[in-house]
Amino acid sequence: MKLLVLNGPNLGTLGRREPEVYGTRTLADLEAMLGERAGALGIELRCVQSNHEGQLIDTLEKEGAATDGIIINPGALSHYSLALADALRGSGKPVVEVHISNVFARDLERHRMVTAASARGVISGLGFDGYLAALEYFGRQRRGREE
Repeated sequence: MKLLVLNGPNLGTLGRREPEVYGTRTLADLEAMLGERAGALGIELRCVQSNHEGQLIDTLEKEGAATDGIIINPGALSHYSLALADALRGSGKPVVEVHISNVFARDLERHRMVTAASARGVISGLGFDGYLAALEYFGRQRRGREE
């Protein structure tokens, strides 16, 4: 099984940006943690981070067909990017959206997530553990196909 893990704007600054909200671990820490768990589950990961909406969409268009699913943290794009939502839906792949912080405990502008309608599920507020939960979901899907 191959998964595409997409991280949107400002997630490259994890560890430095608002540590009281996002913690002190970095994007490299996240990717290492996911890589270790994915290996144990027999899942191949491709991780991409971009601050640019178009680059995330280009990655979906170029690499989405070769994957079995997508884990995405679109960052603030979640709240307004219809283009990204369309690209996720257009990929035809199962999507799990992840947010490190609990978006519903933050300002009202973050309560609306247009990309969430393109996802099978949304995990919000569990920190890096939300990514692990998404990975476990896909791991169960993989095991179900093999049994």
